Amino acid sequence: MTHDSKTFLVIGLIAALACTATTKSHGILDYDEDSYHSDVFERHTHMARNMPSDLAQNKITPPAEKDSQFWIKNAQRAVKQRAALRLKNKKAKNVIFFLGDGMSVGTLTAARILKGQRQGRTGEESVLTMEQFPFAGLSKTYCTNGQTADSACSATAYLTGVKTNLLMIGVNGHVTFNNCSLSSNPEYHTESIAQWAQRAGKSTGIVTTTTVTHASPSGNYAHVANRNWESDYDIVKSKAYTHGEPCADIAKQLVQQEPGKNFDVIMGGGFKKFIPHTQHDVFGVQGERRDGLNLVEEWLGRNAHGKLVTNLKELQAIDCHETSKLLGLFHSSHMEYNAKAQMNKPLQPRLKDMTEAAIKMLEKNDQGYYLFIEGGRIDHGHHNTIAGYALDETLEFDEAIRRALELTSEEETLIVVTADHSHTMSMSGYPGRGNPILGLNQYNRDLEGIPYSVLNYALGPQQYQDENGKRLDLSTQKYDDYLVKPSYIHTKMGAHAGEDVAIFARGPQAHLFSGTMEQNVLPHLMAYAACIGHGKQFCHE
Repeated sequence: MTHDSKTFLVIGLIAALACTATTKSHGILDYDEDSYHSDVFERHTHMARNMPSDLAQNKITPPAEKDSQFWIKNAQRAVKQRAALRLKNKKAKNVIFFLGDGMSVGTLTAARILKGQRQGRTGEESVLTMEQFPFAGLSKTYCTNGQTADSACSATAYLTGVKTNLLMIGVNGHVTFNNCSLSSNPEYHTESIAQWAQRAGKSTGIVTTTTVTHASPSGNYAHVANRNWESDYDIVKSKAYTHGEPCADIAKQLVQQEPGKNFDVIMGGGFKKFIPHTQHDVFGVQGERRDGLNLVEEWLGRNAHGKLVTNLKELQAIDCHETSKLLGLFHSSHMEYNAKAQMNKPLQPRLKDMTEAAIKMLEKNDQGYYLFIEGGRIDHGHHNTIAGYALDETLEFDEAIRRALELTSEEETLIVVTADHSHTMSMSGYPGRGNPILGLNQYNRDLEGIPYSVLNYALGPQQYQDENGKRLDLSTQKYDDYLVKPSYIHTKMGAHAGEDVAIFARGPQAHLFSGTMEQNVLPHLMAYAACIGHGKQFCHE
């Protein structure tokens, strides 16, 4: 055998092995096609043999669903409903913008299932209120310097129509982080849809379950180079770069500057951001401010017929016709998670309570209104990787949407629902129909025979591993709906994700909110629908 023949033989053997064996390439396992399909077949066979008909909730697949006619009739009803849709090309008198902070598509799916399971059903067939809106689309959430958005740059996009850098609020991409001087330059400021509405003579309001100075709501009125500047003390702590006069913090801008000082309704948490550190708020918590300002008293002084409310009882006692403006501060910091509040703070209003009060306050204006409503603690549940809180907050958010539908007319009120960014929560494996969405996968285990959670996070604080790195069997431990869910990458908290988020729309010009769009297009579409701001030049009143 010649040298060349030996060389070709070796090459041939290597090639043959490469075609039949599993190899590592750049650290990634590569499977040949036959091995891959064999593995898939084995997994599917295992699933079929181990999937019991008696489900985790002691429910079975509804018998009617086994018949073809059930699905055909179901589809035909959907076709008729969609075919009967008529575009509403009228001008929108009112605009209500619902923002589910961190409400990914996966969050919607899981919340929908939880809703049905709480009603005693399998859950997958359930429907959220927002999912029944006639038009839907997707929003691209990246920011000018970020593949994955935070709540500040995204708020600037969906409220002012201009994309900006991470952590910036109400300023364009020329402003850099913590630069007080640049953020104070009016040339770099962006205008919000709230300001456009005020100029058009409409009433305006913001409602949130976070602090009213948090990133999402403050996108309606603030201009800062650091979303954390909620009080003047926050600016001091951040060691912001200042050349000349110090920056105005977010709370100060809300009370003293336009458009913040013109809001007719402000509701959420964050009482301590508005009062001096020498005082305590109504909840017994020390204030933060170092400039000596009591912005709550200042707000009351500016609004002679305005009312301050701090609990549900006071909110329900408000006479909307006798009250010109409403300030609701229901917590020193963020409002409690609904699941906790119902047990520990029964006097804390629910998001639907605040939504109802806001609409009744604003609808007095014959020129109409703009209202921003945020389910802000969906995001916090995900950051804590406690899916139970995130999903419960999503259902609370959906209840507020349902209440808004009951109080408004589809003929004159445009309602838009979306999220600012996604989260890394995923639904894993092949759980059976009706498997508790917040529980363990009842019918599938990993290669070591250990069951795993249906909902997991890519990043988070809890991996549930023993000292040897082996995954713990959570079925042998206390496991409840509000457990910190397992994650793959060890971090202090969960992080945002960068995929698109859903948009739902109902009312005048709702058909415009379909397809995939840049996030900053949203306020321009709402402005067009209401003939305000930049949209006024295109609309037909």
